[in-house]
Amino acid sequence: MINANGGSPEIAGLAQGADDGFQYVDETHAVRPYAVTGGRVRSETADFPVEALVEALPGAQRRLGLTQEKRAIIERTASQYLSIAELSAYIELPVGVVRIVVADLVDERSVRVHGVSSSSDYSPATTMSVLESVLNGISSL
Repeated sequence: MINANGGSPEIAGLAQGADDGFQYVDETHAVRPYAVTGGRVRSETADFPVEALVEALPGAQRRLGLTQEKRAIIERTASQYLSIAELSAYIELPVGVVRIVVADLVDERSVRVHGVSSSSDYSPATTMSVLESVLNGISSL
């Protein structure tokens, strides 16, 4: 990371400052993504596509004991549907982490996900086969 004083690298969340030599850099995302997901790299119950729309269910905002990430997702989706990709950008977490947190919220009945096929076997291989077919069709023109 580069600070504003001409490009010297930041070390351990500190940047060169004028007063005491160091100033604290924004620490809002000091928690590592694997800590947010409890070490999980995918959800056991769902693997949502990035375009799936998330909607907070009534009463979800009043729930107690939610993590900061869960609360942010519920607050953002209380008044409008947002995709997994949009949530990832808004709360500044990787898409994979947002997928897992949203799956947890679905299991807790705090949010609903729209735009997901009814079959639970969503597979990128299926998508790849469709893309290959389209590519073959275009090539044959």
